[in-house]
Amino acid sequence: MFRRKDRSQNRNDETTAPGGPRPRRFGRLRDALQRTRTGLTARITELFARQRAVSGELVEEIEDLLLSADVGIAATTQIVADLSQRLARKQLADPEAVFNALRENMLGILEPVSRPLTVPNDGPRPFVVLMVGVNGTGKTTTIGKLASRLRAEGRNVLLAAGDTFRAAAIEQLQTWGERVGAPVIAQQIGADSASVVYDAVHSAKARGFDVLIADTAGRLHTQVNLMEELKKVRRVIGKLDPSAPHETLLVVDAGTGQNALAQARQFHQAVQVSGIALTKLDGTAKGGIVLAIARELALPIRFIGVGESAEDLRPFNASEFVDALFER
Repeated sequence: MFRRKDRSQNRNDETTAPGGPRPRRFGRLRDALQRTRTGLTARITELFARQRAVSGELVEEIEDLLLSADVGIAATTQIVADLSQRLARKQLADPEAVFNALRENMLGILEPVSRPLTVPNDGPRPFVVLMVGVNGTGKTTTIGKLASRLRAEGRNVLLAAGDTFRAAAIEQLQTWGERVGAPVIAQQIGADSASVVYDAVHSAKARGFDVLIADTAGRLHTQVNLMEELKKVRRVIGKLDPSAPHETLLVVDAGTGQNALAQARQFHQAVQVSGIALTKLDGTAKGGIVLAIARELALPIRFIGVGESAEDLRPFNASEFVDALFER
């Protein structure tokens, strides 16, 4: 089961004494956010080097930097309004006060969506995870990494190759299945995706699997006919288990910035997304999109991807993320 550690345990595991070395886990996240951090917090530091006094003009420049990091209009407006109020109350006397205010605001936006994926021990079997997203987001790879995490937790996992439009997707999923020890239900190229997923749910029930993770064909969020097919897959799952899918996980590429937000809106409207996995944070300066999605959609952010290895798909933790973003 994925559980949030209590705060005292987090402090012991994820931080060290002031001035001491950070653990490898934090260092990996810090490194992954380097480009976003350089474009945001490092540039704010440069602003202070040019003008030491905190002024309305400086707050406006911070606003521009937030927008350039794809923090989004809604989140940026909220943060800047708070900075302006603090400035008026003379609570921003120095750069450190500004950084602390930014941290507090970002945590306030991110903590409500920092909710890990939980597979209850006494819940329905199989626990069905429906994976959705456009091509190129790393959806199939995310499935493999998630299966690896679940297998490490002792879960018995079955995979469904519901992306029947691409031979490479089926092969990639089968490769991941062999790697992590998860069987794969697949049919030929061009088969009906809903049929594949239906067979997989039926098989998972008959064979007593704990979790079923179903892949689906990548599609643009603007392709209405393909989104209708995705709705069909969801309906078919519900015929075998009215409570399923128990998680509809949308995979978005953080590097696409505001387009990731548009995708999340459309997929949520079509198939009731219950969680988001943000991939490829290690290759973009647009990591602020995490804040945009959190502020505008309030959907749980289940995972972030910060690298190629299986352990680089990690449960999203708001405090860790903000700490890594403001590491100086």
